[in-house]
Amino acid sequence: MLRRFTLVAVPLTLLVPAVAVATGNNHLEISATPQPVEVVPLPCFPAGRLTLGMTNTGRKPTIADMRVSGDAALTLSRHQFSSYLPVDQLVKAPLEITVPRGTAPATHTVDLTVGKESLHVPVVIKPVPARDDVLLGEQAVASSTNGNMRLCGGVDGNADSAQWGASGWHDNTKGVFPDTYGVDFVQPTTIGRVVLQTLDSTTYPAAVMGIRDFDLQVRTGTGPWTTIQEVRANTTGRVTITFEPRAVEAVQLVIHDSNDHGYSRIVELEAYSN
Repeated sequence: MLRRFTLVAVPLTLLVPAVAVATGNNHLEISATPQPVEVVPLPCFPAGRLTLGMTNTGRKPTIADMRVSGDAALTLSRHQFSSYLPVDQLVKAPLEITVPRGTAPATHTVDLTVGKESLHVPVVIKPVPARDDVLLGEQAVASSTNGNMRLCGGVDGNADSAQWGASGWHDNTKGVFPDTYGVDFVQPTTIGRVVLQTLDSTTYPAAVMGIRDFDLQVRTGTGPWTTIQEVRANTTGRVTITFEPRAVEAVQLVIHDSNDHGYSRIVELEAYSN
């Protein structure tokens, strides 16, 4: 006897946790610290840094998109912060704020929006401070920069070797020399003393990881580079070079070798008028 069977399609259910998508406020809290945030109008001065936050106060995990916008005078490192948000857990993201050289002191605003929730963060543009170190915050130039580092890291005012990973510079050509690092000034600037702080920490001493052989050079006008001093076989973390003060348009280190023959590592490069 022939029997007939009827096949019935049954939907396949995936065992995944329920996740809401944030539309409206959806029980979200947004935050930003510090407030206000301060910014100095120099290309390599430490940027104004905000920590953005979103907290899901609902009953289920959610996904949210924060829109980040600001006044035209501000340059923002991001315009969106998107994240999966577990319940009752603060999720954070960094925002760096810079302004062009010459921006007048004023108070501006960064606006953060998620659905119907919004937060307006004041950004205070400060006057350029008086600086003994004439390299501080000025535009750094380099032969190359490792992707894990910042070009400005060697002139941002932080000379602490222990923080070199977050604030320092090294090149991107392992075992290939020479490397160069320095500053181009916007107008002639008098210098008579240069201080190099190379990597020198308890974990990574200068004799192992620091810059070994380098030349200090300056340039006047459109002329060629002039070598002020050659340093060889250096094993110390801090090297100071003094010379007759002169007005220059640029200053640089030409690095010929490091003590591990790998990378050129600078924690901070400073220059003073006397």
